[in-house]
Amino acid sequence: MQAPDGVWLGGFVWSHADGVADRAVVVISAATSVRCRYYSRFADYLFANGFNVITYDYRGIGESRPKSLRGFKADWVDWGEHDLESALRYAEAEFPGQMIHVVAHSIGGFAVGLAPSSRKAGRIFTVGSQFAFWRDYAAPDRPRMYLKWHIVMPMLTRLLGYFPAKRLGWMEDTPAGVVRDWSHMKARFEDTVRQDIFIGGERESEWLRRRFTKVTAPILAIGLDDDSHGTPAALGRLLSYFTASAWRHWHIAPEDIGVQAIGHFAFFHDRFKDSLWPLALAWLRSGEIPAGSPGRLLTQATPMKEHQC
Repeated sequence: MQAPDGVWLGGFVWSHADGVADRAVVVISAATSVRCRYYSRFADYLFANGFNVITYDYRGIGESRPKSLRGFKADWVDWGEHDLESALRYAEAEFPGQMIHVVAHSIGGFAVGLAPSSRKAGRIFTVGSQFAFWRDYAAPDRPRMYLKWHIVMPMLTRLLGYFPAKRLGWMEDTPAGVVRDWSHMKARFEDTVRQDIFIGGERESEWLRRRFTKVTAPILAIGLDDDSHGTPAALGRLLSYFTASAWRHWHIAPEDIGVQAIGHFAFFHDRFKDSLWPLALAWLRSGEIPAGSPGRLLTQATPMKEHQC
């Protein structure tokens, strides 16, 4: 599929052949520099339970990687404004009239607010979604994570023109613009991204911030107790931008499902098919959290009402 700015992206589609008119489609938006193939078993699960599914790789990653990342232009805004946007438009074109839901992991939840077509989403389900403000990292791991992501990562990127994460066994190799956004992120993303681009005398980042307020779909944001990236503070920081959505922050501890660890990535591992995935399935089907689901409601918000002067 082709992004609005002309960049070609790769991905995969799970499509039922029956043409059922009310069959919804789910777009899965990945974590930073995680290949969309990682979510294939979760996509299989959703497909087996009646959904059409689309996964895609952000520009610079996996199926959407160019021959060289040196000098390749891509940042977090591109991943939402163009790449997730492309997947949403593709879903609308390939499955006309069908409701479109979004499942987002980590930075994928940030991408949701940046994609203009997210305002058409039916329901949104996020896992560990935040935008990497370092003070939100879990306190015991914060020094190590700051060294890794905010010192080593940008240093190597400046030397090589991209981040060679795959050689380090960390994740997929990552474009320099994404590294810049991640490693320099402030408490408010609009004070970090696209600071040198102005529209009508206003920073583009302010336009992007307002785009979040156009998303009206209900959001279920999953936080994991042992996720050092997706802490309650980090999830709450991102959710506060979705002022037109009714959202719930649902918090799960490993002991809630009788395991020792879940962390930032393992929600989408198929060993949790019977314990965690039904929560996602129920939300995508009905917008409800079934009684007896593991975890607890941490915080919630209703849409803010506009006041006329």
